This record gives sequence, structure tokens and C-alpha cells, in this order.
Amino acid sequence: MCCNVQFVKVKEASRKMALLSDELINKILSQLAETTRNSISFLLSENQKDLDLMSSKDPKYDRLLLTEERLIGIANDIENIRGLPSSLGKVLDEKRLDNGLRLEKVSVPLGTIGVIYEARPNVTFDVFALCFKSGNACVLKGSRDAENSNKAIVSLIKKVLEDNHVNPDILQLLPASREAGTELMNARDFVDVLIPRGSQQLINSVRENANIPVIETGAGIVHTYFDRYGDLQKGKGIIFNAKTRRVSVCNALDCLIVHKERLSDLYELVNQLLEKNVELYADELAYPVLQGKYPEELLFPADPDSFGTEFLAHKMSIKTVKHFKEALDHIYLFSSKHSEAIVSENTERIRYFLQAVDAAAVYANSSTAFTDGAQFGLGAEIGISTQKLHARGPMALDELTSYKWLVRGDGQVRN
Repeated sequence: MCCNVQFVKVKEASRKMALLSDELINKILSQLAETTRNSISFLLSENQKDLDLMSSKDPKYDRLLLTEERLIGIANDIENIRGLPSSLGKVLDEKRLDNGLRLEKVSVPLGTIGVIYEARPNVTFDVFALCFKSGNACVLKGSRDAENSNKAIVSLIKKVLEDNHVNPDILQLLPASREAGTELMNARDFVDVLIPRGSQQLINSVRENANIPVIETGAGIVHTYFDRYGDLQKGKGIIFNAKTRRVSVCNALDCLIVHKERLSDLYELVNQLLEKNVELYADELAYPVLQGKYPEELLFPADPDSFGTEFLAHKMSIKTVKHFKEALDHIYLFSSKHSEAIVSENTERIRYFLQAVDAAAVYANSSTAFTDGAQFGLGAEIGISTQKLHARGPMALDELTSYKWLVRGDGQVRN
């Protein structure tokens, strides 16, 4: 048992978190943001050790990469979290029974949150800040790809905690081994909920093997439907941004669905993607429309694997539909229920799409790149939940709480 000592430490340390004041929590988050800004050289140096072991062509490289700009953004997100109202102690319901008992339903931390994630060192910051602000301890299990980066980040966090006389054991970074992941998935007496962040393979493994409650943050197989009534200029900008802003993130566009009557506009819709050398996998109707216009080395006929695939790369499939219902059917068949969008000027179709499509975030005339905790005004996120129990969409402070009932009486007994 490589991690049992760490599990015991975090369980014991978590008992004291309910006693931390909002003022102290906010002070520590402010100091962590400032420490992050002052430690950019150190963090980039440790991150480079990880980058040197990964090919720059690997889709995970961009997720692993830390830059000065990204670290400043992370520090800003920590301060945004600090400035949010506490999610704890909210009175969600209250009532007085006929027998005189007074009941309050109040928000409380989930307890100890475990997170298994891949080459995303920013997750280390995000998870700690959100857990700390919401009164939760956390156990992190990163990948070998980001081992140096994660250790460096955790060392900064623990130093800030120690400087403020808070037990640093409320944060545990497990070894980056497969064995540690297995132990975390079976830490029934120590971890209250487990959240996987990463590839579909990782998420499936956690769901199938964990013996503790799991909240899935599913892969993003994202569609944008350009309707018969879509605005060409809006569509161009939305498609380019959703596909190319950051191809390695789960809200990036994977499949463009286009109405058959708008095939004449298809090249105009996608030609800006040439700036980023995006490979297109076009179906039998779209391919001849683009042939001879879109570069031959970037244009391929679609095959069955082109749909229902999260590319995480400069690649996108194109599906042509003959009518609105066919677009909805395609999304129903291949969606991972993460983010889906329609581009249309038809009010009734927009209304129907928003109501009918089953996903955590459904957009009309906007890029799916906005599916993000910070963009939704939540400070940051611990993941994008694609399930429906407890939490859905960007998981932030409110989603990291449960509740308990407080019952006040004056000697009542039950008959």
C-alpha cells in the first residue's frame, strides 16, 4: 500500500477544515496567487523537465505546457475564486414542523475529493483552490507526463499553507504510478468522491474500476450545426474559434454539421481553418464541394471513425444533413453530452435545438469554447461533468458541496 499513510493524513487533516474562517481561506488564496506570480521561473523550469520528455507533436503537449501568460492567468483565476462568495453554510431550505422542531438544510463540504488527471498541471492549481475555498481536502493523482510540474506546484501550495499555520496534509499528491491510481480508486474509508479528468480511456477505467463514488468529467465530442438559416459571417467566426482556439481542450469543435442547402457556402465557412492547417474529413456530399479548393494534403474522405471522435488535434469532420431533424439525430447518436451548438437565424429552430439537445452546455450562435468554469463566472472548474446526478457542466464551488439537516428542538420525542 504505497499511499495508505497519505490517505490517513488527509482524512485526519480534513476534520479541521470546517473550522477555517473565510478570512483565512481568502488570505491564503491571495498569497498563493502572489506566490505563483513570483515563482514563474521556477515553475517553467520544472515544467520544461516534463516537456523535454514529450514530443511537441503529441496532442497532450499543449495541455502540459506552462507559459508565463498561462501562469499569470492561473494566478488571476485563483484570485477570482478568492473573490467569490463562500459556498458553505448556505441555508437551502428551512421550515418549522407542527411539533415545534425547526429544520434547516445547509450546504457543507463533500469532504475529501480525489482527482485523477493526465498531463494538465493547471488542474493542480484549480483543484486545490476550488477545494480549499469550498472546505474540502483533496488527493491528487497526476500522470508521469506532468510529475515534475505537479510536484513544484504542490510544494508552493504547501509552503503557503504552512506559513499560515494550516495543516499542509489537506493536500496530498500521490505518486504518479498506476498502483497509486488503483489505490485511490479503492480508498473507500478515506475519499468521499473521485473525479477523473482526461481521456475517454481514463474516464472509462475509473468508472469501471472505482469502488468509491465517481463524478464523470466526460470527453468532449463537440458538434456545431450550421443550419439552412445560418448567418455565414457568424458561422465562419464561430467555427474557426471553436476548432482552433485550443485544439487540445474538451470544448474544441470536432464535427461540423452543415445543411445540404448551404453546401455552396461550405468552403467559405472553413477556408479560415487553413491558417492553422486543419485537416478536414468530409462526407460524400461535402468532399466534392471542397475538392480543388481546400488543399489536397489537408482534405480526406470521411470514414466511420471520423464521427464520434474527440480529435484533440487540428482535425475536424464534416457531416452533411438534408434536414434539421437529421442534424439532431446525428448529434444524438455521436454526442458525448458535453457541448453542442447551432448557428441559425431561425428563432423557432434555435428554441427547439436548445430544448431538444441533451448536453451539459447547449449554444445558439456562439463558440463552444466558452464551456469553462472561469468563462461561466465560476472562478475556475474542477472539471466538466457530463452526467446528470449531483452536478452537470463546469463544476465549481457549489458543485463541491453537499448538505446536511440541522434540527433544533426543545425536548420533543416521537410517538
